[in-house]
Amino acid sequence: MSIHGILGEQTTDYPTEYSPETLYPIARRAGRDAIGWHDDKLAVGVDWWHAFEMSWLNLQGISQVAIARFGIPASSPFIVESKSLKLYLNSINFTEFASWNDVQALIAKDLSACVQAKVQVELFGLKDDLDDKTTGLLISRPEGVCIDEALAGNTDKVALAEHPDASLLSENEVEASGESVASDGTQPYTFYSNLLRSNCPVTNQPDWGTLSVTITTDKIFNNANMLRYILSFRQHNGFHEQCVEQIFANLSEYYKPSALMVRAWYTRRGGVDINPCRVSDIGLLPKPSRLIRQ
Repeated sequence: MSIHGILGEQTTDYPTEYSPETLYPIARRAGRDAIGWHDDKLAVGVDWWHAFEMSWLNLQGISQVAIARFGIPASSPFIVESKSLKLYLNSINFTEFASWNDVQALIAKDLSACVQAKVQVELFGLKDDLDDKTTGLLISRPEGVCIDEALAGNTDKVALAEHPDASLLSENEVEASGESVASDGTQPYTFYSNLLRSNCPVTNQPDWGTLSVTITTDKIFNNANMLRYILSFRQHNGFHEQCVEQIFANLSEYYKPSALMVRAWYTRRGGVDINPCRVSDIGLLPKPSRLIRQ
C-alpha cells in the first residue's frame, strides 16, 4: 500500500468479503497544521457523507439496497480516505445480515474505530418517504445570494492561482461591481457559489462543489473579492474537509466574525459525496441536505 493508502494504488483489488481493515485513516492534523490553527478552532462541525450504492444480503441471500448517511464529527482525529470507504462498503455487498439495524451498527462500529470518534450512521430505504424534509434527502437549494456573477461587469481577467489567495478577501479592494456593503454595525450575510473547485491531493482528480457561507461581521463585505478568492482554489490540492477548513480560517482572520458557518456540498464520485460543515458555535450547525448536483 502506498503512503496515501489504497487511493494511491495503480491497481485495486475489490474485496468480496467483509473487510474492515480496508478502511484507511488520514490525520486531520496535517491539514490543520498547514493552516496554522489549533485543532479546537476547526473542530466544531460535521462531515456528512452520502453513499448511494449501499447493498448487503439478507438471510435468504437476497441483495438489499439503501442510501446511507455517515456523520463524522469534525473533532475526530482522523478522516477516512474516500476510496477505502468505497471498498469497505463494497466488501459488505455479499455479507448476510439479520436486520438493517445490524448493518447500521456494524458500519458505525467500523467507521468509529477508523476515525477514533463516534460516527452517526443512518440508512434510508428506497421505499421510504424520501421526500420527507426531515430526512435531508429531499433536493434543496442553498440559502442566500449567489455570487457567481459578481465579476460579470469587470474587464480584468481572473488568473489561475497555484494556491488559495486569502489576500483577495481584503476589504480595501472595493469595486462597484462587487456590491460592497459598508456596514455601520454588525450584520449577517448569507451567500453561496457553485464554482468551488479543487483537486484530490492523491490522484489530482478535480473535485467540484457548492460553497455556502453565513457570516456576521462589521467589516466591509465584497462579493467580487469573495468570488476571486473561491476561484483561487481551482488548482489547489486538498481534501474536501481541508478546503472547507481553509476557507473557515481565512474568513475568520479577515472578517473577524461574531458568527460563521462554512459548508460545502461536493459532487459524488464512486457513489459517494462528502459534505463538510464548520461553525463558530455548535448552535449554528445546520441540518444535512442534498443539492441538485448531487
